[in-house]
Amino acid sequence: MRVIVQRVKSSQVTVDNEVVGKIGRGLNLLVGIADTDTDAELEWMVRKCLELRLFPDEEGGDRWQKSVQEVGGELLIVSQFTLYGDCRKGRRLSFDRSAAPKVAEDLYNRFVAKLHSSGVRVATGKFGATMQVSIENDGPVTLLLEKERN
Repeated sequence: MRVIVQRVKSSQVTVDNEVVGKIGRGLNLLVGIADTDTDAELEWMVRKCLELRLFPDEEGGDRWQKSVQEVGGELLIVSQFTLYGDCRKGRRLSFDRSAAPKVAEDLYNRFVAKLHSSGVRVATGKFGATMQVSIENDGPVTLLLEKERN
Protein backbone atom coordinates (compact mmCIF):
# COMPACT_ATOMS: atom_id res chain seq x y z
CA MET A 1 0.00 0.00 0.00
CA ARG A 2 1.25 3.46 -0.89
CA VAL A 3 -0.12 6.73 0.38
CA ILE A 4 1.05 10.21 -0.56
CA VAL A 5 0.38 12.33 2.54
CA GLN A 6 0.15 16.08 2.11
CA ARG A 7 -0.43 18.53 4.92
CA VAL A 8 -2.95 21.00 3.56
CA LYS A 9 -4.65 24.27 4.41
CA SER A 10 -7.51 23.05 2.21
CA SER A 11 -8.20 20.45 -0.46
CA GLN A 12 -11.10 19.39 -2.63
CA VAL A 13 -11.93 16.84 -5.29
CA THR A 14 -14.26 17.43 -8.22
CA VAL A 15 -15.97 14.86 -10.46
CA ASP A 16 -17.91 16.02 -13.55
CA ASN A 17 -17.70 19.66 -12.37
CA GLU A 18 -19.24 18.78 -8.99
CA VAL A 19 -17.31 19.03 -5.71
CA VAL A 20 -17.65 15.57 -4.11
CA GLY A 21 -15.21 16.03 -1.22
CA LYS A 22 -13.75 19.07 0.49
CA ILE A 23 -11.73 19.73 3.65
CA GLY A 24 -10.05 22.58 5.47
CA ARG A 25 -6.87 22.11 7.51
CA GLY A 26 -5.70 18.52 7.57
CA LEU A 27 -4.22 15.84 5.35
CA ASN A 28 -4.80 15.00 1.71
CA LEU A 29 -4.24 11.25 1.23
CA LEU A 30 -3.66 9.83 -2.26
CA VAL A 31 -4.07 6.06 -1.87
CA GLY A 32 -2.67 3.26 -4.04
CA ILE A 33 -3.51 -0.39 -3.36
CA ALA A 34 -1.13 -3.19 -4.41
CA ASP A 35 -2.17 -6.65 -5.52
CA THR A 36 -0.54 -8.09 -2.39
CA ASP A 37 -2.17 -5.78 0.19
CA THR A 38 -4.02 -7.32 3.13
CA ASP A 39 -5.62 -6.12 6.35
CA ALA A 40 -2.15 -5.97 7.93
CA GLU A 41 -0.97 -3.26 5.52
CA LEU A 42 -4.30 -1.47 5.84
CA GLU A 43 -4.16 -1.37 9.68
CA TRP A 44 -0.55 -0.13 9.67
CA MET A 45 -1.40 2.63 7.19
CA VAL A 46 -4.46 3.77 9.16
CA ARG A 47 -2.35 4.13 12.32
CA LYS A 48 0.41 6.00 10.47
CA CYS A 49 -2.00 8.45 8.83
CA LEU A 50 -3.70 9.22 12.14
CA GLU A 51 -0.62 9.33 14.37
CA LEU A 52 2.12 10.99 12.30
CA ARG A 53 3.13 14.24 13.96
CA LEU A 54 2.97 16.67 11.05
CA PHE A 55 1.46 19.77 12.70
CA PRO A 56 3.02 22.44 14.92
CA ASP A 57 1.84 22.83 18.49
CA GLU A 58 -0.16 25.88 19.57
CA GLU A 59 2.80 27.49 21.35
CA GLY A 60 4.82 27.72 18.14
CA GLY A 61 7.38 25.19 19.33
CA ASP A 62 8.56 22.11 17.49
CA ARG A 63 7.03 21.93 13.99
CA TRP A 64 6.28 18.25 14.31
CA GLN A 65 4.43 17.97 17.63
CA LYS A 66 0.79 17.19 16.75
CA SER A 67 -1.09 14.61 14.71
CA VAL A 68 -4.13 15.32 12.55
CA GLN A 69 -6.31 13.99 15.37
CA GLU A 70 -4.69 16.26 17.97
CA VAL A 71 -5.24 19.43 15.92
CA GLY A 72 -8.83 18.57 14.97
CA GLY A 73 -7.82 18.28 11.33
CA GLU A 74 -9.69 16.65 8.48
CA LEU A 75 -8.83 14.01 5.88
CA LEU A 76 -9.50 14.01 2.14
CA ILE A 77 -8.93 10.50 0.81
CA VAL A 78 -8.55 9.96 -2.94
CA SER A 79 -7.94 6.62 -4.67
CA GLN A 80 -4.95 6.73 -7.01
CA PHE A 81 -4.06 3.48 -8.74
CA THR A 82 -1.29 5.24 -10.66
CA LEU A 83 0.86 5.13 -7.51
CA TYR A 84 1.70 1.60 -8.63
CA GLY A 85 2.46 2.60 -12.23
CA ASP A 86 5.87 1.25 -13.25
CA CYS A 87 7.63 3.30 -15.92
CA ARG A 88 11.11 1.76 -15.77
CA LYS A 89 10.76 0.04 -19.17
CA GLY A 90 9.66 1.61 -22.41
CA ARG A 91 7.26 4.51 -22.66
CA ARG A 92 4.04 2.94 -21.38
CA LEU A 93 3.20 2.46 -17.73
CA SER A 94 2.72 -1.03 -16.39
CA PHE A 95 0.16 -1.51 -13.65
CA ASP A 96 1.05 -5.14 -12.88
CA ARG A 97 1.43 -4.42 -9.15
CA SER A 98 -1.89 -2.54 -8.80
CA ALA A 99 -4.73 -4.50 -7.25
CA ALA A 100 -7.65 -5.48 -9.47
CA PRO A 101 -10.39 -2.81 -9.34
CA LYS A 102 -12.85 -4.82 -7.19
CA VAL A 103 -10.14 -5.82 -4.71
CA ALA A 104 -8.72 -2.29 -4.58
CA GLU A 105 -12.16 -0.74 -4.08
CA ASP A 106 -12.92 -3.07 -1.18
CA LEU A 107 -9.61 -2.29 0.58
CA TYR A 108 -9.99 1.43 -0.16
CA ASN A 109 -13.51 1.47 1.32
CA ARG A 110 -12.30 -0.34 4.44
CA PHE A 111 -9.40 2.12 4.75
CA VAL A 112 -11.87 5.03 4.55
CA ALA A 113 -14.23 3.39 7.07
CA LYS A 114 -11.43 2.82 9.60
CA LEU A 115 -10.24 6.41 9.33
CA HIS A 116 -13.83 7.64 9.62
CA SER A 117 -14.38 5.55 12.77
CA SER A 118 -11.43 7.36 14.41
CA GLY A 119 -13.61 10.44 14.82
CA VAL A 120 -11.65 12.53 12.32
CA ARG A 121 -13.84 14.22 9.70
CA VAL A 122 -13.34 12.37 6.41
CA ALA A 123 -14.18 13.38 2.85
CA THR A 124 -13.43 11.30 -0.25
CA GLY A 125 -13.24 11.35 -3.98
CA LYS A 126 -15.13 8.82 -6.11
CA PHE A 127 -13.36 5.50 -6.61
CA GLY A 128 -12.52 4.82 -10.26
CA ALA A 129 -13.67 8.23 -11.50
CA THR A 130 -11.65 10.82 -13.34
CA MET A 131 -11.12 13.45 -10.66
CA GLN A 132 -9.64 16.90 -10.39
CA VAL A 133 -7.92 17.41 -7.04
CA SER A 134 -7.12 20.89 -5.75
CA ILE A 135 -4.51 20.90 -3.01
CA GLU A 136 -3.32 23.90 -1.03
CA ASN A 137 -0.20 22.23 0.35
CA ASP A 138 0.89 23.65 3.72
CA GLY A 139 4.65 23.88 4.18
CA PRO A 140 4.89 22.26 1.70
CA VAL A 141 4.77 18.95 3.54
CA THR A 142 4.53 15.88 1.30
CA LEU A 143 5.47 12.35 2.34
CA LEU A 144 5.36 8.91 0.74
CA LEU A 145 4.22 6.13 3.08
CA GLU A 146 4.72 2.54 1.97
CA LYS A 147 3.84 -0.70 3.66
CA GLU A 148 4.58 -3.77 1.63
CA ARG A 149 3.54 -7.26 2.61
CA ASN A 150 6.33 -9.03 4.52
